[in-house]
Order: sequence, then C-alpha cells, then structure tokens
Amino acid sequence: MCSKENKYAVQLKQHQMVRTGEMPYKCTVCSKGFKLAAHLKRHQMLHTGEKPYTCKICYKQFSRADHLKRHRILHTGEMPYTCKVCFKAFSRATGLKIHQRIHTGETPYSCEVCSKGFKQVAVLKRHQMVHTGEKPYTCKICYKEFSRADYLKSHQILHTGERPYTCKVCFKAFSQATGLKIHQRIHTGEKPYSCKVCSEAFAQASSLEKHRMIHTGEKPYTCKVCFKAFSQASSLKRHRLIHTGEKPYICKVCSKAFSEASNLKRHQVIHTSEKHFTCEICFKGFTLAADLKSHRMIHTDEKPYSCKVCSKAFSQASTLKKHHMIHTGEKPYTCKVCSKAFSQASSLMRHRMIHTGEKPYTCNVCSKAFTQSSHLKVHQMKHTSRNALNM
Repeated sequence: MCSKENKYAVQLKQHQMVRTGEMPYKCTVCSKGFKLAAHLKRHQMLHTGEKPYTCKICYKQFSRADHLKRHRILHTGEMPYTCKVCFKAFSRATGLKIHQRIHTGETPYSCEVCSKGFKQVAVLKRHQMVHTGEKPYTCKICYKEFSRADYLKSHQILHTGERPYTCKVCFKAFSQATGLKIHQRIHTGEKPYSCKVCSEAFAQASSLEKHRMIHTGEKPYTCKVCFKAFSQASSLKRHRLIHTGEKPYICKVCSKAFSEASNLKRHQVIHTSEKHFTCEICFKGFTLAADLKSHRMIHTDEKPYSCKVCSKAFSQASTLKKHHMIHTGEKPYTCKVCSKAFSQASSLMRHRMIHTGEKPYTCNVCSKAFTQSSHLKVHQMKHTSRNALNM
C-alpha cells in the first residue's frame, strides 16, 4: 500500500511541475532543463550516442522507441492519415496536422525576437539560431559548423559525393531527399504553396516567399553603387553586371556573350529551333516553359501584375518592371560610345548599331539590310504591295 501511495505522490508531483513549468532535471553536458527525469534520460542519449532500439528489418538504430515505431511504417508503406482538401496521405497524424497548415495558412509558433510565424515548433527552434548565432553541429572532416543537423548531413555529402536519392521518372540523382521531393513536382505538376493575394501557386515555399514581395513592395537588397533596391538577391546580382559590364555566359556555337544564364539558355534555342512546349488551346509551340506560361495569359486575359502608380495591369512581371520606368524616368542602360541612356536593354542594343553599322535584318527579296526588324517589316510591305498591283 505504501509503494502505491509513493507512486501516486511521484505522479502528482510530476503533474504539478508540468503545470508550473518547473524544470528540476538539468543535463550536465549542455545544462538544458527538463520537467521529467525520463525526458532528461532520453535527451542524454544525444550526447552519449546511445541507440538501444533496433529495427528488425533493416537494423537501423534509434535512441527513442517512438522513433523506431515511426520508422517501421517505411517498411509497411502504411499511410492511414489523409488530407480532406487535397487527399494527400501521411503515415503520422502529426504529419497530416502540419500539412493542413499549407491550406489554412496557420502559423501558430512565433519568434519572440522578430515576430515571424512558423507552422512547426521545430522550424521556429531552428530559426531562433539566426538570432543567437548558435551552431552546435560540426563537420568532423573540415570542422565547419552548422545550426542544423540536416545542414551538417547535407554538407557531409560534399566530402563523399554521394547522391542516394533518385527520381523514378527521369533517374536524376540528388544528395538530399528534399531536393528529390521538390524535383518530383516537375513531373507531378504539384504546387502546394499558394499566394493569398492573387492565388498563384508554387512548387517551393521559397518561390512563394519571393513572389509575396511583389504585393508587399519589400526590397531588402540594395546596390552599393547606385542604391537601387531589389526584392530578390538574384535580381541584385544580375543588376550589378550593368555597372561591371561583365558577360560571363558565352554561347558555344556563335560565341555571343550574355550577362545572365537565362538569356544564354533562351539564345541557344536559336541554334536548335526545338519547341517542346505547346499551347493546348492554339497549339503554338514554344522553346521555354516560361514563354508558354506567359502566352497562355493571351487566352485567359489574366493580368496579375498591377502598377501601383497608375493601376495599369500586365500579364508579365518583366513588362510591369519596364513600365515602372515611365514613372521613375530611370535609364540604367548607357551607351559606352556616346553616353546616351536608355530605359531598356533592347533599346540600347538597337542604338549601338548606329555606331557599329551592323544591319542584321536582310530582305529575302532584294537583300537590302536594316538595323531593326520593324524597319525590315515595313520595307517588305513595299514588295507585297507591288506584287498585288502587278497581279
């Protein structure tokens, strides 16, 4: 009877500590506090490396029984928890609960320093290391430190060159499971991250984050030369090339140089003439998926990008960007010969032909050459009108 009373007293004491937030059990290695002795014991295995729970199928070891239980589902393939919105299935109830926040937009865990919200407490915990600068995970080969265990794990593959995750559709290999998961959305077309303002969907959370800045107007990246601000680091990197004049991307066929890799990729299609992407409405072919996406808006008349000054709407972000220069008067592209400035790179390119004498557009009837395609088009009309009169 006495032992039962003692057991009840211990349980009552533990319950009271949970309610009061008291953490009497301290880890002697890292000083982290715990409410229960069992929790401390489980935590200490991180430092000792002890893994007493072993999978009987693949012999993988775990420090906790619940981790082993979750792992076993990998072998059974069981996924009993299904999302009622998109019907995606999960092996764990917690996985479903976290997934549902994609649809609800709920971020219940907030950072006390910057108030940023997170869907998962583990993600909040990782984020907080940005403020503390804590990096508890160290590479044993090069001693580089990391704030997250998964960052260290990903880094270690640099030393081994291992790519254990392979796409079953195109057999492309990845060093990380997350890399494979994101890649697979190319084949499935899955876009789980949606913008609450314009409903545009994205395959990656980082892409949605960048997109949101279109609506908020946030521009955290500033050029140190002209102080122009950008919403994306990649945009700032590309902008810097205007000041340096650097064109690191060179076409292997005609040696033409470009300041951006995307421009080189678009240019290379001139040599191949391949059009893999076809519009399902008018069957027009395109060399790039982005060009097809922009083209589709002709049929839908969708114009998601609006000017904050005059409210004029555009189907493409790049067109809106060019339009903004009408209001700002900005002319970032300057001719090195006569210093004349232009708001668009294409205008500068056409202007340069005045100095070089280049005339790349030739009439197939009389071989007369022109600096601009529009001038050639006007010229060709003379031939068609003469032919009509002769008939």
